[in-house]
Amino acid sequence: MPMHSASIRVAKGKEELLLSPRMANRHALIAGATGTGKTVTLRVLAEQFSAMGVPVFLADIKGDLSGMAKPGGDNPKIAERAEKLGLTDFSYEGSPVVFWDIFGDRGHPLRTTVSEMGPLLLSRVLSLNDTQSGVLNLVFKIADDNGLLLLDLKDLREMTRFVGDNAADFKTEYGNISTASIGAIQRNLLVLQEQGGDRLFGEPALDINDLLQTDATGKGVVNMLSAEKLMQSPKVYATFLLWLLAELFEQLPEVGDPDTPKMVFFFDEAHLLFEDVPPALEDKIEQVVRLIRSKGVGVWFVTQNPLDIPDKVLSQLGNRVQHALRAFTPRDQKAVRAAAETFRANPELNTATAILELGVGEALVSLLDEKGTPGMVERAYIMPPRSSLPPLTPDEIRGIVQGSVLYGAYEKVVDRESAYEKLRRKAEQLPESREPKPSAREEKAEPSQAGKLIGALAKSAAHAIGSQLGRQIIRGVLGSLFGGRRR
Repeated sequence: MPMHSASIRVAKGKEELLLSPRMANRHALIAGATGTGKTVTLRVLAEQFSAMGVPVFLADIKGDLSGMAKPGGDNPKIAERAEKLGLTDFSYEGSPVVFWDIFGDRGHPLRTTVSEMGPLLLSRVLSLNDTQSGVLNLVFKIADDNGLLLLDLKDLREMTRFVGDNAADFKTEYGNISTASIGAIQRNLLVLQEQGGDRLFGEPALDINDLLQTDATGKGVVNMLSAEKLMQSPKVYATFLLWLLAELFEQLPEVGDPDTPKMVFFFDEAHLLFEDVPPALEDKIEQVVRLIRSKGVGVWFVTQNPLDIPDKVLSQLGNRVQHALRAFTPRDQKAVRAAAETFRANPELNTATAILELGVGEALVSLLDEKGTPGMVERAYIMPPRSSLPPLTPDEIRGIVQGSVLYGAYEKVVDRESAYEKLRRKAEQLPESREPKPSAREEKAEPSQAGKLIGALAKSAAHAIGSQLGRQIIRGVLGSLFGGRRR
């Protein structure tokens, strides 16, 4: 395929099914049962976006996508598919790949800070109920109001402990702070740490601009998150990817409908995003998905069943690639009917029947035309991938990581002064008074120990951080820092 092709070649049935790059930020759905070819479809699309100069983000859930970094030619079935589809210009080609890994084993370490993620998303990571989430919001509010950055988990643990120990002093301004909720937050923070969550939070935190790169030849970089280990904590996986989307939304400028997307974001195992999600968060997710289009970001949800996606989000997914579904149960049959009804009908095709008959690598495809109108559903074969199907060896991945221009930028953890250090130091400087407890009248006149500590912290924080942070932190639609880090 030539570089900067005019269209994305998705599939071929009676004729080629092409996606205009101008419609690629209108979002999409790739659905189908396990083993029907969703991952290969994702790969084919990512390859072409990269060749067009569009950066891509995707998660390697099963560890089988790393071969995208080198040309194919190692699988005779690919050559057979190309010949069957009559692709006379087919050639093998790799894509520039940057490997990321929250655990730092198979890619550059990928981190955010606790302050950046914010209380709404962190509540979901910690599986907090509404009452506990409310208390966590107060912990963040007190930290934000006093210029205390929560960078890693020890900052949050210390801040939570401090708020819990001085709950009575914060009651007038912030309301009741439940001791039981403080304990639940602390316990869940320990669980998160045992799951490796301490590797997720800290500095240097990800600079979103590092995901928006092209290589020397103009190809978009494929940012590949190693997610095999991360998927052992599915809620952490889904929430972290949601945070990434929120960061792109908050930081990127409005561009309307560009000729090519600024970025294409593949959200694999998308059902995890909506499992047990409270209605308030679901509404905010729908808002981000709806508005991020104007930032030039196209989101492709990849999942087994279209019913996994809420209707408010599903209605925004104008491009559809539906692989085979199985109908063993009443719910399965409902999913088949629902999937069939979402397509623009083709009088020559029984969509509901075809969904059950599709072979591996075959799909029902409906793409938006240049005017944004959904095309009639067509039964077609997905284009063959051009990159290598077998995954790279650990040594090959290590070589790519160490040869990256980003190597060294994220590899060494930085632990600068933040809430933990400030709270500990100020506590040492303001020891508990050993004098007799003052009377009620004296108590009113004399600030509490917590009041003294918070006052001192606020002054030192405002002085140290100055106009970059100030006394207030502004948070965006999902509670993350608005417009990126305020340093």
